[in-house]
Amino acid sequence: MIKIKWDFFNTLITMATKRILTTEKARHVIAKLKEEYGELMFHQSGGCCEGSYPHCFEKGGFLVGSNDVCIGEIEGCRFYMAGDQFEYWKHTQLTLDAMEGRAASFSLESVLDVGFFIDSRLFTEEELKDLEPLPAMVE
Repeated sequence: MIKIKWDFFNTLITMATKRILTTEKARHVIAKLKEEYGELMFHQSGGCCEGSYPHCFEKGGFLVGSNDVCIGEIEGCRFYMAGDQFEYWKHTQLTLDAMEGRAASFSLESVLDVGFFIDSRLFTEEELKDLEPLPAMVE
């Protein structure tokens, strides 16, 4: 679905399809964490010790690897993913959500007894043609 808006001069602007979205509940948790920790970042691993949960860290609290990909920003926070995981999920739109219960123990929201998780859906053919470009890795 192509999203549109009008600019100040009443000119039609099309908005590219985002790769990562958030739910209201996730936005609420992110806001709480920002109050406590300041700037944040997210990383979606490809598995291992804590599965493939999304992890939330203080900005700079996780060393982004040379194979990681920044897939976008949510609530002003960069969202990174392991490169091999991105290859697998590059045709999907991800939505960060939150639920009560156990979180990944290294992720900041674990102290709130809340855990982030990812929902996904395949992009439509139309959306694939209008994807938001991947952000540069350097800030």
